[in-house]
Amino acid sequence: MAKTGIGEAVARREDYRFLTGQGKYVDDINLFNQAHAWIVRSPFAHATINSIDKDDAAQMPGVVAIYTSEDFSGAGGVPCGWQVNNKDGSPMNEPKHPILAEGKVRHVGDPVALVIAQTRQQARNAAEAIIIDYTELAPAIDMKAALEPDSAVIHDEVGSNLCFDWELGDKAATEAAFEDAHHVTRLDLINNRLVANPMEPRAAIGDYDSSTGEYTLYTTSQNPHVIRLLMGAFVLNIPEHKLRVYAPDVGGGFGSKIYHYAEEAMMTWAAGQLKRPVKWTAERSESFMSDAHGRDHVTHVELALDENGKFLALRCNTLANMGAYLSTFAPCVPTYLHATLLAGQYTTPVIYCEIKAVFTNTVPVDAYRGAGRPEATYLIERVVDVAAREMNIDPAELRRRNFIQPDQFPYDTPVALTYDTGNYEATLDQAMEAADYSGFEARKREAAARGKLRGIGLSCYIEACGIAPSNVVGALGARAGLYEVATVRVNPTGSVTVLTGSHSHGQGHETTFAQVVSDMLGIDYDAVDIVHGDTAKVPFGMGTYGSRSIAVGGSAIYRSVEKVISKAKKIAAHLMEADVSDIEFENGEFKVAGTDKATAFGDVALTAYVPHNYPLEELEPGLEETSFYDPANFTYPAGTYICEVEIDPETGVVEVMSFHASDDFGNIINPMIVEGQVHGGLAQGIGQALLERCVYDEQGQLLTGSYMDYCMPRADDLPSFSVDTTVTACTHNPLGVKGCGEAGAIGSPPAIINAVVNALSDYNVTHIDMPATPMKVWQHLSNGRG
Repeated sequence: MAKTGIGEAVARREDYRFLTGQGKYVDDINLFNQAHAWIVRSPFAHATINSIDKDDAAQMPGVVAIYTSEDFSGAGGVPCGWQVNNKDGSPMNEPKHPILAEGKVRHVGDPVALVIAQTRQQARNAAEAIIIDYTELAPAIDMKAALEPDSAVIHDEVGSNLCFDWELGDKAATEAAFEDAHHVTRLDLINNRLVANPMEPRAAIGDYDSSTGEYTLYTTSQNPHVIRLLMGAFVLNIPEHKLRVYAPDVGGGFGSKIYHYAEEAMMTWAAGQLKRPVKWTAERSESFMSDAHGRDHVTHVELALDENGKFLALRCNTLANMGAYLSTFAPCVPTYLHATLLAGQYTTPVIYCEIKAVFTNTVPVDAYRGAGRPEATYLIERVVDVAAREMNIDPAELRRRNFIQPDQFPYDTPVALTYDTGNYEATLDQAMEAADYSGFEARKREAAARGKLRGIGLSCYIEACGIAPSNVVGALGARAGLYEVATVRVNPTGSVTVLTGSHSHGQGHETTFAQVVSDMLGIDYDAVDIVHGDTAKVPFGMGTYGSRSIAVGGSAIYRSVEKVISKAKKIAAHLMEADVSDIEFENGEFKVAGTDKATAFGDVALTAYVPHNYPLEELEPGLEETSFYDPANFTYPAGTYICEVEIDPETGVVEVMSFHASDDFGNIINPMIVEGQVHGGLAQGIGQALLERCVYDEQGQLLTGSYMDYCMPRADDLPSFSVDTTVTACTHNPLGVKGCGEAGAIGSPPAIINAVVNALSDYNVTHIDMPATPMKVWQHLSNGRG
């Protein structure tokens, strides 16, 4: 029989239904008597709404209802789930995010009216007949300009476009270190705005049962319980026991489906008003202007070094774009998920970071694969590479001189984190060997003979995953706990149902979680069923984001299985007339130590539900356990990525020739799934570094609002990746795991840009902002030619 336990490359069990078209997504669901919704969105980035004439539209065929902000007057705004305080301790500016625009629109795509009809096309036709009188206002698009005194103000009640002005680190000590530095490297850089573009657009269906007063929301979400909490308690005032949120199969998220969106509240509320289901599915062009965007930082960074290349201090100031409204986790992305990672893998003694979060007339910005960690890694690894060039030190050697050493763990960074374990030289050495780092010069000469410019770049990243513990993040502004929940239910015949608060939308939970349970209980992998995504079935949960699923969700499952085994031992001891302290459990069998007495796990399970011979005075019947696992610390995956590129100097086209990834994810449950996660992250990192950029013009019009203008990576943009791992097990969770879902997108952009800059070094190019498009590269080459 094939091995299916922890550490085995088990094929994903969920793939069969996806590859054969049997997956069930929200848009596949159609309910009896279902109506369809179309949302009228603002064509302007900034304008007042003078009037909305819906009379003609209301008379059109099939129209059921048309709603505007006046109809939602009793509802709350879309809530933000994280509060950040200013330097002086005052709270951030947190203007209302209305479900439908109230008197003013603040970005292109801002929802203004909701049209519901018998068919989707009828709703769309009626939407086009609504006449809205706007007075266009000057927009604030550029972050620096938005902070100027004469800028247009997006939220009048706030009085400025500053959301918060935040800092982390010892400013005085950092400034003193810079005064004593032998060398200071300075760099200005931009982390380009991105659109997540999951394969499945967002969709929502609201339903209402008038006989019970219960609502159901079917939605494309990464965390249904959080949506239930936010929408029920803060937006629509629906008690949680009267609101079910169900996220079936979800076709990718990359962070963009974490958040509570206004459309979810619209469909749920409308279903209650109309006493019938209401369905909305976004078109792709609609997704570009309604899904939360990612990244969008403008940063100045400085690195101080001594004469031997040892890092003395790092300081940076960043403008972080919030867009027009605060999305669910937006404030924590440039602060606690970004600034706290600015130590990287290095022993930099002092660090100071200043973050200004800015409102602009653009789509709200929130977490996108990596969420703050890619931005931190990019600025660190770029400035380190520039410093290596300025000091004439090999980039790998400069990093090696500054690594935290294995005997220094646990290591307290100057930016509030404690790394529990790691071995950064191991991943660097592994990557350098796989990439044949020492043989690069020969490959560069060969490329030059073909008229190409070849460059090599590396990046040493670290990330913090499994955001926790709840009491700490609560003190930092989180408005929810960040534990995870799992119920392990052993059925009478010995099969197992796992109810997990983690949500799978491409990660392979149905496979990896089953592997953990199968391994621990010694039962057949196919006898383990994983249930997720439905608040009516799963007790509670915080969902999937931040590479937390195995480290937090998996640990909750582990704890529940431990409880099951503990109870089962007591039942087995009773059956075999032994003391529970003498019971051993291995490979699905309970044994009395030192004897040949044994009983199978299945027999114990049956006894728990048919308790004829059972210690009823000591134990309740049944075999089911629930755990709430709240981690003691973040986990800290880390690694080294090495990229080689070739550039055609006549056209500026960059080709990724090779990419080698060496990661330390702690213990690995399924190496095949891990490799797939890394591949996906690398593809998105290459997209950011070379191709993708969300662009607004001065009037706030989205110029990259379709795939005609927003360039996504394709198969021929990617090399064959080389992926390796090393292992230092996490010290504070029971599985020793760290998380792997975001690493590829974190470590790859600086490796690629470092390689591009290295290839252009003979043309006096020291930096190029992402994406390094052919036009941009060609312009740098032309300038370098003089």
